[in-house]
Amino acid sequence: MAGPTTAERGERQQESSGPPPGRRSGKLRLRTIVILAVAAAVLLGAGTAWVLYGSSWLRVDHVSVSGTRVLTSAEVRDAAAVPVGAPMISVDTEGIEARLRRKLPRIDAVDVVRSWPHGIGLKVTERTPVLLLRKGGDFTEVDDEGVRFATVSQAPNAVPMLELSVSRTGSGAAGFRRFGTDRLVREAVRVAGDLPAAVAKRTRTVQIRSFDAISLVLADGRTVLWGSGENGRAKARTLTALMKAAPGARHFDVSVPTAPASSRS
Repeated sequence: MAGPTTAERGERQQESSGPPPGRRSGKLRLRTIVILAVAAAVLLGAGTAWVLYGSSWLRVDHVSVSGTRVLTSAEVRDAAAVPVGAPMISVDTEGIEARLRRKLPRIDAVDVVRSWPHGIGLKVTERTPVLLLRKGGDFTEVDDEGVRFATVSQAPNAVPMLELSVSRTGSGAAGFRRFGTDRLVREAVRVAGDLPAAVAKRTRTVQIRSFDAISLVLADGRTVLWGSGENGRAKARTLTALMKAAPGARHFDVSVPTAPASSRS
């Protein structure tokens, strides 16, 4: 039997010798590049972590406060308890917000921001009183959501007093049990928010005798029977027109805005 030809011997020799040198070197370069890339990523990550957590470059060294009106910056900083000296990246901004709102009920909202490289900013929005409740010799401030958020010794200027004159006995007891103090306070706040601007400036007292018997006492002694908090915008328009039509009246009734009334006595 004849042996393999020269061409066949060459093909077998090429198959047994593996891929050509150029292909082997290409795979080696690719593997080296991958290894170097992984190593660089690891080093970069480790370096970044050290800069953020381990170095002294990005640490809290001051806390700024803005937006306060009644509260002082010192009060806000003390309540916030920002960890000065801690890495900026580790500061729990949500925790600081929750702590401020819990410790200082006067704060309605607060935005805690990182001011790189070294500062934490506390942007505060305080609640604004729309009514006052007398509490002994002090005054409790009530905001436009009916939240009683602070007690002060001196009444703020131009904030009406809220008088709850609801009877807890007899016929008034049923209404009190049905609505409760909190609901009645919210209803008074609703009325205060619907008052015409000119009337709101002159209102000194908001009186509640029942859910649907809310009245106002103005600075000049005139009174307004508002009724319930419903149809507030219609009542505001009616009251404005009624006061223009009867400038000498002392008492106004807009409890039914489609049938208002006024009188001089």
